[in-house]
Amino acid sequence: MLGWSRPTLVAASRLALAATVVIAGLYALAAAGIDAFAARRVLWEVDQRLSDRLAVVGSLRQPLASRSLPNDVGTDGAPVFTWFVAPGGAVTSLTVGEPPLPVAARHAVGPPLSITAGNATFRYDAVPFRSGTLVTAQDLAGPLHIERVLLAAELLLAPVLVVAVFAGVLVIGIRSAAPMEAASRRLQELTADASHELRTPLTVIEAEIELARTGPQDPAADREALDHVARESRRLKSIVEDLLWLARFDTAPPEREPVPADLAAVAAAGVERFGPVATGRAVTLTAAIDPSPVPVDAAEEWIDRLAGTLLDNACRYVPAGGRVHVVATAAGGRAVLRVEDNGPGIPAGRRASLFDRFRRATDTPGGAGLGLAIADSVARSTGGRWRVGDSPLGGASMEVSWRLAPGVRASSAGGSSLPGAETRTAGSQGRHILRR
Repeated sequence: MLGWSRPTLVAASRLALAATVVIAGLYALAAAGIDAFAARRVLWEVDQRLSDRLAVVGSLRQPLASRSLPNDVGTDGAPVFTWFVAPGGAVTSLTVGEPPLPVAARHAVGPPLSITAGNATFRYDAVPFRSGTLVTAQDLAGPLHIERVLLAAELLLAPVLVVAVFAGVLVIGIRSAAPMEAASRRLQELTADASHELRTPLTVIEAEIELARTGPQDPAADREALDHVARESRRLKSIVEDLLWLARFDTAPPEREPVPADLAAVAAAGVERFGPVATGRAVTLTAAIDPSPVPVDAAEEWIDRLAGTLLDNACRYVPAGGRVHVVATAAGGRAVLRVEDNGPGIPAGRRASLFDRFRRATDTPGGAGLGLAIADSVARSTGGRWRVGDSPLGGASMEVSWRLAPGVRASSAGGSSLPGAETRTAGSQGRHILRR
């Protein structure tokens, strides 16, 4: 918990305290209800025994023979005593070992009642019998002991329950706050990084304008300043457009086209588009593209954006005279797009944050660090799976794969060399297309 902010811990603690109070109140109500039900149930059972005893005594041939009735002992070990109260008030004991019969119980015909005398509490029941009253009683020590044990157990369980509920809700609250905490941190980092990235071109634009405004009149210098302003404006526009695209895509991704995108066609178009870029940088751009369609359940524009990002990064960071290789094929029931190069590669320690916004995989100057974030948004929204590693060419290997669209056969295994595949090469010697 030491990594969580104080507001998160305070909010989770308040939630846990409120939940604990509510559950403690419910527990108290439930315990009171259980105690009341148990007490009524015990008294009902005692009353049933007393009533049955009265019925048995009343059915005997000579029920009034003094101390002639055996004690009725129940499962709790408490005997049932019986008396006969004559009309004049004389009391005849019909059992052995009975306590004195209280005056209040001698003519208590009606609902059973409990009477406490000294340290003992008895339950009494009486019915009219031969002009007198037949009375039975049972000691409530056993039932009262059961009630006290139940109450003690509830009181002992209460603190444990309170602590467990508080700790459990606190942990759940903190874990539930994890996405919000992470989102808040990402928002803070994104705001800081975006401010930094936007400040740089704005600072350059401001400086160039101020220099042109206050400096000597020189058409050549003014034109150079305008070129700098135009370049930084384009960079600024690119950053803003990427941020807007990510914001729209994260909140409500556009509707996907019902027709699957052909990964092979998109990759081939990307290779054609980046051919001049590779030629201008003296980079050899090759491709192994499946000649058959490789459908992916995604919008073609999205896949094109992803493929363009991978190609742009590879061509940007590979050194002059280097090589970039593109693979687009179907293998193992999945559509695979892989871009390999012999550039500086991606250090293992930076791969975890590779798709974070405004994070670059290398220290080489380049874009704003939004391209791979956009590519990752596309991959996640279309069910893509990333695989980042080292390339056989000696640099980085960036691969993303999707499940093939339904009803599409998977071609044979893909790789840098595919039988029957179309190979395109673009480099400093020009561009040409070969069929193998």
